[in-house]
Amino acid sequence: MIDELTRLEQEGAARIGGAATLHDLAAAEHDLLGKRSALAALHRRLGDLAPDDRKGAGRAINEARARLETAADARRVALEAGERRRRLEAERLDLTEVLPDPAPRARRPARGHVHLLTQTRDELEDVFVGMGYQVVEGPEAETDWYNFEALNMPPAHPARSMWDTIYLDLGPPESVLLRTHTSPVQIRVMESQPPPIYSVMPGRCFRYETLDARHSPVFAQIEGLVVDRGTTFGDLAGTIEAFTGAYFGPDIHSRLRPSYFPFTEPSAEFEVTCIFCRGEGCTVCSRTGWIELGGCGMVDPNVFAAVGIDAEQWSGFAFGFGIDRLAQLRHGVDHIRVLYENDIRFLSQF
Repeated sequence: MIDELTRLEQEGAARIGGAATLHDLAAAEHDLLGKRSALAALHRRLGDLAPDDRKGAGRAINEARARLETAADARRVALEAGERRRRLEAERLDLTEVLPDPAPRARRPARGHVHLLTQTRDELEDVFVGMGYQVVEGPEAETDWYNFEALNMPPAHPARSMWDTIYLDLGPPESVLLRTHTSPVQIRVMESQPPPIYSVMPGRCFRYETLDARHSPVFAQIEGLVVDRGTTFGDLAGTIEAFTGAYFGPDIHSRLRPSYFPFTEPSAEFEVTCIFCRGEGCTVCSRTGWIELGGCGMVDPNVFAAVGIDAEQWSGFAFGFGIDRLAQLRHGVDHIRVLYENDIRFLSQF
């Protein structure tokens, strides 16, 4: 019986290994391992053996069956993988565009490029990364706490009227909104990591505003946040000046004018030398030689308290400005609308 079992196993392994399709393999399993197989017939003959021989023969039959089942499983995996490859190859779509060589210029497909706003954002990020800042992003749909309350604007605070907010129909009334600035990301950064912090936060913002040459309901903004020991207003002014020179060139400078923001104290608007007249005075800068770019200031202690940072040990500053506004100034774009209309005639110029 052992010799016959060895022969059956060898023949069975050869048949399984030679199965070319899943159908052939299923037929081999039926013939080799089924209830009417030669292996099953051997198992039924165990009763004819002496009790001392029956145990060893039964173990040998079970081990042979297990080896054949393992071989069948391995062959099935290989055949299924091959079948999958053949099916994918048969269903593959060739989307390659073949053009005559040489193709007439008018027939060649136009090559796209990065949008002007994305180009401007990438350049700004490169400037700040070169100054040691990390780039951080956050959600565009925010809660009232992150967008206003944590930034020193409790409910009904008059400063909220500075932002024409678009609220979403989620949760309690006026609890979820489209962020009006990227300042909520500053709160999330201060919650997620201890100082020192050197971060910039670019992204889209939303306000319920009437579209005009400089304002849009959807616009891009970038803000910066520094939290460290001994940080002063002088550090803020130096950072703004360093950025201005790095982005616009060494002949463009910045200056600060007193202003008000609820999340910074003291606060300031920062202006840069008019890039059109280089400070001589023109119609763009209203003959002043300066163009307003954004706002800045020292982080208010109440903002630190909202995120659990000790204002006695840490101080910091924040600044922010519009990426759209910067792109308009740098490239002489007279209306913000064209940045979002996807007019190929306009976008292809940059």
